[in-house]
Amino acid sequence: MFKDLTSSLRPALVLTLLFAALLGLVYPAAITGIGQIIAPAAANGSLIKEAKGNVIGSALIGQAFASDAYFHGRPSAAGKNGYDATASSGSNLGPTSQALVDRVKTDLAAAKASAPGNNVPADLVTASASGLDPDLSPEAALFQAARVAKARGVASDKVKALVADNTAYPLLGFIGEPRVNVLALNLALDRIAPRP
Repeated sequence: MFKDLTSSLRPALVLTLLFAALLGLVYPAAITGIGQIIAPAAANGSLIKEAKGNVIGSALIGQAFASDAYFHGRPSAAGKNGYDATASSGSNLGPTSQALVDRVKTDLAAAKASAPGNNVPADLVTASASGLDPDLSPEAALFQAARVAKARGVASDKVKALVADNTAYPLLGFIGEPRVNVLALNLALDRIAPRP
């Protein structure tokens, strides 16, 4: 009986070690190597660098911008102060949550005050599921154009043209939604109209 047990365990242990090595070491190393060859920027986090070469963010992770001289992204529920990449998640607050209703009302009132008479796009008052969405709808970016132009002391049309230039359209014309990366837009804004 002991001999039967040993003969049954040996192949199981060998296969376990073999597949652990293949799937735990060889496969991840091969995929990492292929990613570094085919798309090194994406494989390394789509990092955005300033002119001096310092990393200032990622095209994939939103950041908080509070100044009127910058476009603001979506609200974030990731972490205590938002936009915490180590705490990526939504708020888990549902439509009956008074805390969510109060936050949206506050954000809505602030947005309406910055552009009276305009309808506030939903993505300016609702957080994404991850809390780290780096993009806005073109409508949400255009909603903020007058505030940004005033803070920068440039013509509103120039800022609106910048939004149009930084709008990414759906893949093949139908996969996805039009979107504007907030960090890329703010960097382009700094290039055409340095912050006062």
